[in-house]
Amino acid sequence: MLFEFDADQRLLRETVREVTARECPPALIRDIVDKDVEPGTLWQTYVDLGWTELTDPALAVELAIVCEGLGRATDPTPFLASLTQFAPLVPGEEQVEKPGAAVYSDVVVAQDGAGWRLSGTARHVLDGDRAERLAVVTPAGVFVVDAEAVRTTRTAVFDPVLHIAEVSFDGVWVSASDRSDVDAERARQHALTGLALTTVGACQRILDLVLDHVRTRKQFDAAIGSFQAVQHKAADMHIAIERARALGYFAALCLASDDPRRRLAASMAKASAGECQAIVFKHGLQLFGAMGFTWENDLQFALKRAKAGELLLGGAAQHRALITEEYRAALV
Repeated sequence: MLFEFDADQRLLRETVREVTARECPPALIRDIVDKDVEPGTLWQTYVDLGWTELTDPALAVELAIVCEGLGRATDPTPFLASLTQFAPLVPGEEQVEKPGAAVYSDVVVAQDGAGWRLSGTARHVLDGDRAERLAVVTPAGVFVVDAEAVRTTRTAVFDPVLHIAEVSFDGVWVSASDRSDVDAERARQHALTGLALTTVGACQRILDLVLDHVRTRKQFDAAIGSFQAVQHKAADMHIAIERARALGYFAALCLASDDPRRRLAASMAKASAGECQAIVFKHGLQLFGAMGFTWENDLQFALKRAKAGELLLGGAAQHRALITEEYRAALV
């Protein structure tokens, strides 16, 4: 198991940074929020670059690199849901050219003739309102459903760029060909890892903005970044980010190599990312002072994306509990 990026991975990381800086600048995010514009050709850009082909579990590290970069840019597309949640539940998908989403709970299934009927309402589905296909996890297996067969309603959340939806299944009939026995637990580990690295990317963006601010903001004829109290908070943010990043990529490595520690590693990554955003959110907002509370400041978008990453698919406390259970079971 290698713990350093190889040349191709380093090139991918730089490419993601360059593409997002050019194609997904803060001005685009603000236009989406303030003027309700669409992301335009951004999704197609990702398709053309081959990022939507990162569906093989062996490419989990490469996918994690892209997720971190898009988290840093507050990506407004359905990439995260499509590649880290939908794709792992749909075996044989070499490329996700159209947006997809995953439904993990709240849907019941009953056999009906040669097929099944799905009923129930799933809440807090990431990109459920703009997915063209949905992968639905049930006790009878995973079913792929066309979006036209369900009723979706976007839910207003504090992150104005993020799409969270309520998805209703009113006795949707699906055939045997729509069903698979994919390992839903392993797929969820991919989703947790993707969310963890997205949160890390958002936290890195917060730190970058803070460092730019404290280098230029002056008090008493000195940059506030020269004050020891400010330096301590910035250092705490950096350490939290590096810790969460290391655990996130360890989880990706475990997924890529099918390491038996992958379940534990995914929860560790998600818990660490949640703890990271708590520190970075608090210090980042404080170090910006009153400016950090203003709508005109782009800091808000990274703060909200980091907080959303903590809340989706279980927070730090929930995953710390899972880690504790795992260790207790190992000791029995």
